[in-house]
Amino acid sequence: MTPEARLQAVFELLAAIDASPRPADGTVSHYLSQRRYIGSKDRKDIVERTYGVLRRRARLEWWMDRVRQPIGPRAHLLADLAMTDGLTPEKLDKIFLGERAPQPLASEERKLVGALVSRPLFHHDMPAWVKGEYPEWVEAKLTGVLGERAGAELAALREEAPLDLRVNTLKATREEAQAALAAEGITSEPTPLSPLGLRLPGRVALVQLTAFRDGWVEVQDEGSQLAALLTDARPGEAVVDFCAGAGGKTLALAAQMQNKGRLLACDVSQGRVDRAQDRLRRAGVHNVRKQVLSGEDDKWVKRHAKSFNRVLVDAPCTGTGTWRRNPDAKWRLTPERLDDLTALQSRVLASAARLVLPGGRLVYATCSLLPDENDARIDAFLATHADFTVMPIAEVWAAVLGTPCPVEGPYLRLTPARHGTDGFFVAVLERKPAVQAPKPEPEAEAETIPTPEADAP
Repeated sequence: MTPEARLQAVFELLAAIDASPRPADGTVSHYLSQRRYIGSKDRKDIVERTYGVLRRRARLEWWMDRVRQPIGPRAHLLADLAMTDGLTPEKLDKIFLGERAPQPLASEERKLVGALVSRPLFHHDMPAWVKGEYPEWVEAKLTGVLGERAGAELAALREEAPLDLRVNTLKATREEAQAALAAEGITSEPTPLSPLGLRLPGRVALVQLTAFRDGWVEVQDEGSQLAALLTDARPGEAVVDFCAGAGGKTLALAAQMQNKGRLLACDVSQGRVDRAQDRLRRAGVHNVRKQVLSGEDDKWVKRHAKSFNRVLVDAPCTGTGTWRRNPDAKWRLTPERLDDLTALQSRVLASAARLVLPGGRLVYATCSLLPDENDARIDAFLATHADFTVMPIAEVWAAVLGTPCPVEGPYLRLTPARHGTDGFFVAVLERKPAVQAPKPEPEAEAETIPTPEADAP
């Protein structure tokens, strides 16, 4: 593709992302799947520019507002070309030529580009939320929970995330998978916290790799790997992945269980459950049964109350911990959406708890940094479920992983700058074992007292 054709693709993608309710990665995947003629290098350049604009949106709009120019997907890209590439209106005029070139600059667009050429992406007048690229209304929540590390953590959320893979132990060891990737020219490093993870420095075309096609590796952030590991699902047990989604944690649980036992993958979406089938087959997983729920009050939950050793709830959440991967998601988040999600999280957690047998564990996880979705949800749950107690995460970590726990406190709280993972929260709760009623003492045999015989006549 020519440079101008690549820019036209970015224009189209940004407009599609802006107009669609689906996440950016879904829109990008759909767009590229409809254009097989776009080569791998061109795809890489198009995706990098598109996500770059999304990552710089707040700063671009701050400057656009400052120079009083219109805001929109096309204007975002023009501002980015002016500020990050130093392109002038005259240079863009030369680029915007040819059959597949973008529409020539309008007069207002020329003013925008001319006003922003080589402006710095950071300016001392910018508020913290603009520099950090997040909605202003969540600033107090994020800085409150992150404390003195807020600046570094928010800066890390602004950057691109590495690509983490989880090794499927049903088929290979981490060393074998790493060697297989290296044989195809892909360098990787073991993740520092998860014993199953490999970290790649950048994007790769995974579907072209034998290790991926043969099910040796799956895409999964290190934090998500740890959430699955800390569920401590054991071979032969009965386990539920209550919000299975696309099946990433289901696959991890199945491997942890060595394909032995009963593993239920539950979700309210038939489509998501069906799409997980190919991943299960590729991974060689055969102990999973899929269960579509009508909602958190589905009758299936009632019928299977207190039947499972482990129940993992990877709750629907804002995804604030994944903003490195989904920079568009932050601008879709509203206070009303957060309220809806926290109410749903409480209902889902209460429903899933019914499945846990006495002495079993309920694991609650989110990829969120917001306390509303994490500590507050656990506090609210415990206030109405006296038969559950918190298991200190350091104890669970030591028993499962055998290494020093990287956090203090009762819960696992991972962050990008400190741990190199997505933002993640995990709480492990245990249902109190059933109290055995004391067996009654055997009654002592009554002592027989001889009756004096009557005097003989």
